[in-house]
Amino acid sequence: MSKFNVVVIGKLFPSALEKLEGTCEIKVWDKAERIPDPLLYDWLQDAEGLISRGDIQVNEELLAHAPRLRVIAQSSVGYDNINIEDCTKRSIPFGNTPEVLVEATADLTFGLLLSSARRIHEGWDFVQQGKWAVGSNLPFGVDLYGKTVGIFGMGSIGKAVVRRAQASGMKVIYHNRKQRHDDAETGASYVGFEHLLTQSDFIVVLAPLSDETRNRFGKAEFKKMKPTAYFVNAARGAIVDTEALYHALVNQEIAYAALDVTVPEPITPDHQLIKLTNVLITPHIGSATVETRRKMSELTAENLLAGLKKQSLPKCVNEEVNY
Repeated sequence: MSKFNVVVIGKLFPSALEKLEGTCEIKVWDKAERIPDPLLYDWLQDAEGLISRGDIQVNEELLAHAPRLRVIAQSSVGYDNINIEDCTKRSIPFGNTPEVLVEATADLTFGLLLSSARRIHEGWDFVQQGKWAVGSNLPFGVDLYGKTVGIFGMGSIGKAVVRRAQASGMKVIYHNRKQRHDDAETGASYVGFEHLLTQSDFIVVLAPLSDETRNRFGKAEFKKMKPTAYFVNAARGAIVDTEALYHALVNQEIAYAALDVTVPEPITPDHQLIKLTNVLITPHIGSATVETRRKMSELTAENLLAGLKKQSLPKCVNEEVNY
């Protein structure tokens, strides 16, 4: 029995590759370039399955080079790099990896909030630089207890952040396109967007990137926040106008920003944000734990194998073309 031709962009955990190797002939394209090159296009000519990567645009241009493609999978929840409409037109189901990264991403999100509030990484720098001495000016943070955290984008990760915030004695408000039906269960309160901006001591961004959310946080939004507000983005960098955020921090319109996502990614060492002292940036590691990335890789492999066998994908975004 002949094997399926599969192109993998990026890396998968060994356990995920093992799931594929028995039935698939795999070619791994692991270049850093964000724009596909002729070699990748050549490989796609015979590909029946594709495992994509978040920095590669999967659109009509790429799909035109993959006439035999029957399934696409990606090891992520977000899929703003995937043109779902183009995939659906070609009857190609696309599978992502929701749910398995919820707790890890919530840990990182609340970790950013806690680390910035208590100046944990500044404290380490203080010790490392030999500044810790009797009478020295220690880095002072702010309390979490009794403060209000506002979550923009209350999905599964947001709900998990609520539990962590409440454990620290925080009040939680949130804003979505629509109010959730489980507010009584979560203890979080639905509010309008402007209320979220003006009343939150901490604002946490967890919404998906879309035309509606792109640059949702700009100059006007930062001006409405408390000057003592902490801004945390663990969703997508493009939801925030980076220039507006920089000016809000420089002009002390807000107190602090903690970011796991930026524009651009990777952010350059000479970027103006990095030069500020009231910023904490991590390299998009929301789901970066051994256990979670393994689960994501394995679910990606399961999605791909199901599509190759013309079976229903365990997690499919465009269900109308799911097998």
